[in-house]
Amino acid sequence: MDVAIYVAIAENGVIGRDNGLPWRLSSDLKRFKQDTMGKPIVMGRKTWESFPKRPLPGRLNIVVTRDREFRAEGADVVHSLEDAVTLATARGRCMAGADEICVIGGGEIYRQALPLADRLHVTHVLASPDGDTRFPAIDPSIWGVTSSLDVPAGEKDSHATRYTIYERRQRQT
Repeated sequence: MDVAIYVAIAENGVIGRDNGLPWRLSSDLKRFKQDTMGKPIVMGRKTWESFPKRPLPGRLNIVVTRDREFRAEGADVVHSLEDAVTLATARGRCMAGADEICVIGGGEIYRQALPLADRLHVTHVLASPDGDTRFPAIDPSIWGVTSSLDVPAGEKDSHATRYTIYERRQRQT
């Protein structure tokens, strides 16, 4: 299965603040839900804990944490990104229509997943809010844009966005 990263990134690289998001993007959350429904989603413990309602319904929720005692009701808990990808691949084969593993945050999980990823689903937030978590720079020698769509701020959105899909260029052998 392909590994895909789903992330919203501000113009200054910010992806989070105080274990939450520094924006409100209802339109983007609807697309995220539609695009990840029925697929395995992989996240770190802090991302899991940031959800007001857990687990995200209709998806296999996998939480990565170093804490061997951590339990997450409604999710599978693993202790490395490698274990998460292995579990998602095995369980995802039994999920109709699951063609990718969706890595959904946070910062440390993204850093670990970037070298493994085949695709990036990036919502570029057209703003530069303060934040304490950043996404690594997207290197154009590694990632090529396959589609891009400007999305004006909707009634329940704090900012306009640009939704861009990047595909990994040929891997070096």
